[in-house]
Amino acid sequence: MRLRIEHITTFSYDLPISEAYTEMRLAPMDIGGQRRTFFRLRTEPGGEVTRYLDRYQNEVHYFDVLQSHQQLQVTALSEVLTADTFVDDQVELSPLDQYDYLTPTRYTPDHESLHALAEANVVVGNRMVTAYSLMHAVHQAIAYERGATSVKTTAEEALYLGKGVCQDYAHVMLSACRLSGLPARYVSGYLYSPNAPEMASHAWVDVYVTGYGWRSLDPTHDCPQDERYVRVATGRDYADVSPTRGIYKGNAKEKMDVAVQVSEI
Repeated sequence: MRLRIEHITTFSYDLPISEAYTEMRLAPMDIGGQRRTFFRLRTEPGGEVTRYLDRYQNEVHYFDVLQSHQQLQVTALSEVLTADTFVDDQVELSPLDQYDYLTPTRYTPDHESLHALAEANVVVGNRMVTAYSLMHAVHQAIAYERGATSVKTTAEEALYLGKGVCQDYAHVMLSACRLSGLPARYVSGYLYSPNAPEMASHAWVDVYVTGYGWRSLDPTHDCPQDERYVRVATGRDYADVSPTRGIYKGNAKEKMDVAVQVSEI
């Protein structure tokens, strides 16, 4: 598919602030059959935007606004050619990747409830089938409900509640995979879903299976990544891939609004 993404982030302050520094992970990747054909990031007030690649090879754009302002708007426009399936047959993981993608994090803790979920769905001797079994189990364990959790909710908390959003599904599956000995990473991006526009910003999971490489699975929808998905960033959990982070100077309170639209070209 050929998809166009418009991602508008608006920062508003109740008092003028003197300066702000912002990092954004919004540029789609060129990987696994996906190809980015256009990307532009524009800020208002305007300024120079610089980029770098982080530890996980995500493209990070960053900029300063060094003038007094009460509103900052960032518009990211992308056009992407997607693939029918995600294919990344990485032969082996480095020792650092093995550590990163098997070690519990604050969002994906080592907890008895997550152990129980993992143990109940391991298929002995077949790591690929185990990965799919865990995806099905997480899909059944959580009901999709906006507002039931927050951006700070951990996998343990989401599993206890039995409801959440795509970030929660991803964190629960990450925990279950890692506790089963399967390296797994968080994927952030977009989903083309014209009948459910609230799903435009999305998160899912890559699972590494020895002999096959990375397989990309979405526990929210209980399916592998297909042509509707646009990959933006990967990491250990949400903390590594959050679309926006930054600091500002001033005593004002900040409000952030995000509007995302994914459309077929």
